[in-house]
Amino acid sequence: MTGGPEETTEARNSDRREQARWLILLASMAGALYLCWLMLEPFVSVLVWAAVFALTFAPVHARILKRTRRPNLSALLATLFVVFVIGVPMGLVTWAIVREIVPAIGTVQGAFAEFLDPESRSTGPVMRWLSEHIDIPQARLQIINKLGSMSSEIASRSVAVVGNVVMMFVQALFVVFVMFYLFRDGKIVREALAGAIPLRNRETRMILGRVREVVGASVNGVLVIAAIQGTLGGIAFAALGLPSAIVWGAAMIFLSLIPVAGAFVIWIPAAIYLAVTGAWIKALLLTLWGVFVISLVDNFLRPRLVGKRAKLHELFIFFAVLGGLQVFGLIGLVLGPVVLAVALSLFETFSHPGTGGTTSDMFLPSDSPYLEPRE
Repeated sequence: MTGGPEETTEARNSDRREQARWLILLASMAGALYLCWLMLEPFVSVLVWAAVFALTFAPVHARILKRTRRPNLSALLATLFVVFVIGVPMGLVTWAIVREIVPAIGTVQGAFAEFLDPESRSTGPVMRWLSEHIDIPQARLQIINKLGSMSSEIASRSVAVVGNVVMMFVQALFVVFVMFYLFRDGKIVREALAGAIPLRNRETRMILGRVREVVGASVNGVLVIAAIQGTLGGIAFAALGLPSAIVWGAAMIFLSLIPVAGAFVIWIPAAIYLAVTGAWIKALLLTLWGVFVISLVDNFLRPRLVGKRAKLHELFIFFAVLGGLQVFGLIGLVLGPVVLAVALSLFETFSHPGTGGTTSDMFLPSDSPYLEPRE
């Protein structure tokens, strides 16, 4: 027996009120999330860096927690360990770079002036021959003026540089603050993230595990190796008496982070400069050091630091790193490969539902075209 027209109208009004209530709820939630994003946006880089350090040093924190069995103390000790291992050296290097960057540009300016000088004893004959085909004096003047303007601009912005250093210090304090809570409450954060992802538990664990693997591989296989290569290059520059060794070492670290580029972009021109200025022994020593030490560090250390973890294909890494730098800034060195890895794992999850690997695989099937062969 069906209800009358009044009951039907009441049911329709109830449905409309329910729909309106859900629309208002969704709009309110969207507005609240948008306001939360506006509040958190200035601290996104802080949160990401803290998460990267927390994931990278999670084994250290686990060992400390196993010994102390006190979460607060373990998180504090792990945070202090990260500060002394990474924060203190980075702070000292940053301060040295700020002090030496202007003299370094002046040194390059003088080196170019001597190299392009037709009256130079070492390069004079070559420059005089080239001057018959190229306007060497004009090129020399343009290079020197350009380097001089760079030096003047950096010097004029020294106050701004100091302000940026202070801002970096403040951001570092925020990173340390967040990192402490990630160490202490990391399990709660992981469970909250797992509950927020609308996938089955196995697939969620695979994605979160893959994020941890890619972060570890990026830090160990990219950042650590680049830091070692740049440090070895800086030591060589200092030992051979080349000026501004810290600045050039930092430049080699940055270039080693970029696929295809590397520390050779710095040490090869330095070796050529030493050779053309008559320092043949120093040029030979720098070349041998660059070829047999700096360049081979990657081949020697990567298998030991990264181990047998699944790696993204080199072409994907190339675009992920460069694209990450373009979109996210410096943190894109790590965040770019992570975003790509998560995107590919989601693609595999939806392409092969129910056929993913176990949690030990941490990512794609072993025959996936996105992966390099395991070692």
